[in-house]
Amino acid sequence: MNDDISDQPVDRPRLALLGLGAMGGALARAWLAAGRSLTVWNRTPGRAEPFAAAGARVAGTPAEAVAAGDLVVACLLDDASVGEALSGADLAGKDLVNLTTGTPAQARARAEWAVRRGARFLDGGIMAVPPMVGVPESGGYAFYSGSRALFDAHHDTLTVPFGAVYTGEDPGFAALHDVALLSAMTGMFAGVAHAFALIRKESLAPSGLAPLLVGWLTAMAPHAYQIAAHLESGDYTEGVASNLAMMVEGNATLRRTAEEQGVSAELLAPFMALMERRLADGHGDEGTTGVVDLLTR
Repeated sequence: MNDDISDQPVDRPRLALLGLGAMGGALARAWLAAGRSLTVWNRTPGRAEPFAAAGARVAGTPAEAVAAGDLVVACLLDDASVGEALSGADLAGKDLVNLTTGTPAQARARAEWAVRRGARFLDGGIMAVPPMVGVPESGGYAFYSGSRALFDAHHDTLTVPFGAVYTGEDPGFAALHDVALLSAMTGMFAGVAHAFALIRKESLAPSGLAPLLVGWLTAMAPHAYQIAAHLESGDYTEGVASNLAMMVEGNATLRRTAEEQGVSAELLAPFMALMERRLADGHGDEGTTGVVDLLTR
């Protein structure tokens, strides 16, 4: 018998994970590789077999998994799946972390639901894809919001798969940050798609345009700092190099080029229309920050 306990984990929680899809499976592999005690449950039992072989305990029901864990992590299809899976589980005294993608309102409602059942609650928004999980240099992280005490107590466990960024006591803030970033990404992807469509019929290699797009978008990304400063100061003209009047005039060239290339401008048209509305309201000396006000009225 080895009496040396110096290498044994101290105060590590018993971890239960609900959901072994692409992301849940990546989480399980990261925690198992780190030597964490892990109980897993998945709606399709066959998916749990590789994790059992790697040392995880497999629960037959969500309630059984919850009973085996101090820290319970849900990574399921949607919010309804979380409610369904945990409906018969005893959450009293448990720490529940929900890494299922959802909206801020769903996170707030789920937090109230969990607290009524005697659990501390933390919502999370994962800013990573499965291959980034458990790879420190990948830059992946998750936003968390809700119980600060829970976040602090389990920080070491939560940072095994990826980094952790706490966004506040409001349980909806993690989802709000998640969706804000994903929304910006979606708009960027729209612009990239339009750019490739413009050259699609020409004798230009997409692989030649790609590095130019990456460099240009990287150079333009800090514009977010100016918008933030404008929104906080209320002065939408400060530091503006290309004002709204100039940009709206330039939009005509973007539209004309799309028409000449046989490309629909439908990905750009909504933003251009908002710019034109703001200009018509007499804000030609501003940048694009005023569009935010049009969206939030």
